[in-house]
Amino acid sequence: MRTLLIADLHLSEHTPEITQGFVDYVSTTASGAEALYILGDLFDAWIGDDLLTFPHPMAEVATRVTKALAALAESGTAVYLMHGNRDFLIGERFINACKASLLPDVQESELHGIPVVLMHGDSLCTGDEAYMAFRQQSRDPQWQAQMLALPLEQRLELAKSLRQQSDSANAGKADDIMDVTSSEVIRVMAEHGVTTLIHGHTHRPKVHDMMVEDIPAKRYVLGDWDARHGWDIVIEEGARTPQLRQFDITRLPQA
Repeated sequence: MRTLLIADLHLSEHTPEITQGFVDYVSTTASGAEALYILGDLFDAWIGDDLLTFPHPMAEVATRVTKALAALAESGTAVYLMHGNRDFLIGERFINACKASLLPDVQESELHGIPVVLMHGDSLCTGDEAYMAFRQQSRDPQWQAQMLALPLEQRLELAKSLRQQSDSANAGKADDIMDVTSSEVIRVMAEHGVTTLIHGHTHRPKVHDMMVEDIPAKRYVLGDWDARHGWDIVIEEGARTPQLRQFDITRLPQA
């Protein structure tokens, strides 16, 4: 048996190649897996579960996603989703349509004998003070309720505006601000007593060797998907360590 982890697909009506690659990945690579974990930013923006039945191209993308994940879950593979910084408004209706389980922002698990902490990763970027302030606001239940009470057309425009503002702001930020804060990574791992952390968000795929309280540890960073390539992490039954891999989404690995 094996467990798969992915993140940062940023699906939208403008990414047909990635959407097709994801649907194919779910039906082939993930088939027969014990579990599939999606660690945030499955969508480039998600402005409410009522989008599922709204006449908009994004609804077609979401429907393909829910059908693919539901079929995987019905075949016996557990499906887990986590909020990202772009799709934090995913709610119970969408989760139920996928026949999935929603994870908290920090999930401590044991995957095939390996104790791990799973995160999207945005909360680790404490050096980006402007984003951290927005994150605190956007995760507030009252703020979310106010957003979801707006007409869906208005939310679509607001999401577009927020993406543009985010892209503009990020273009002017130093690279180190956009990456995780090492001390925060160590704090989280020490708090949960693990030596393996898996996250996405930064779009900087790599396996980092580090020390946590004088004990060797590893931080695995998932890459973002594009029109050609995808990234996942595979944890095989009996394996000592997870495997980070890149693949061609038109020639997907079978396991």
